[in-house]
Amino acid sequence: MSITNCIHQQSLILSRDVSQTSWTTYSNKNTFAQSNLFQHSSYSCKTHQLKSTTLQSSPTHKQQQTGKALARSGELLIDVTTSLNLYGGSLSAAGASIRNSGDCLAQAAASCRFKTAAELVIDELREGADCLREGSDKLSLAVKESEVDGDTVLMGTIESMILPMGEAASWLEEAGASIMQGQKVGVVGDKLISCGESLQLLAMLVKSLDPTSAGGELSSQRMVYASEQMILAGNELKGEKKEKAKGKSWIKG
Repeated sequence: MSITNCIHQQSLILSRDVSQTSWTTYSNKNTFAQSNLFQHSSYSCKTHQLKSTTLQSSPTHKQQQTGKALARSGELLIDVTTSLNLYGGSLSAAGASIRNSGDCLAQAAASCRFKTAAELVIDELREGADCLREGSDKLSLAVKESEVDGDTVLMGTIESMILPMGEAASWLEEAGASIMQGQKVGVVGDKLISCGESLQLLAMLVKSLDPTSAGGELSSQRMVYASEQMILAGNELKGEKKEKAKGKSWIKG
């Protein structure tokens, strides 16, 4: 496996000679080719070559907003379990998993500032996906807990949350895999859009957990915002930008 690091604004690629088990250092000033939305970097080894991509400014900012909002949504979901007298149970654990996933997404976006951090970005996306998948498993346990309590309405809502959370985990993991495989940025954008759409569906169900709780509505709102930012980031990676208002079309009414 190759290891990269940026020293004095110059990339140094350390590649291992597999046959002689020795390390050789190469100085490479022009390794990175830039596109409008991505920075591309290559990790080379005699046995294989791994091409990976990292986000640049605009999609990165949106993805960072996604992470922060998703983490806050998870925290608010934990608060909702207090009003439901379920604090400390599996539903609380699912909220913690959502919060941890948001932290991973924010960290992945922050790592995109560095040209040589592609592996870190991939790892954070995969960790974020694992957190969501773990949260989906916790929801399955929460369904059983609600069944024991005899709350069939809550049980049905929680059960409906399992599928979209699991799908969001799968799409997020595929986004990281697409970067690792060196696929086109549009492919990564498609995965992020699908993940955002799954989070939107999940957000609507979160709001239904406790309609009387302000925390449930806030948790849903933050998750909706997170999903919207992720979808916008995906669209920008595909080269689709929101059209600006022309002439006096910005005037309402």
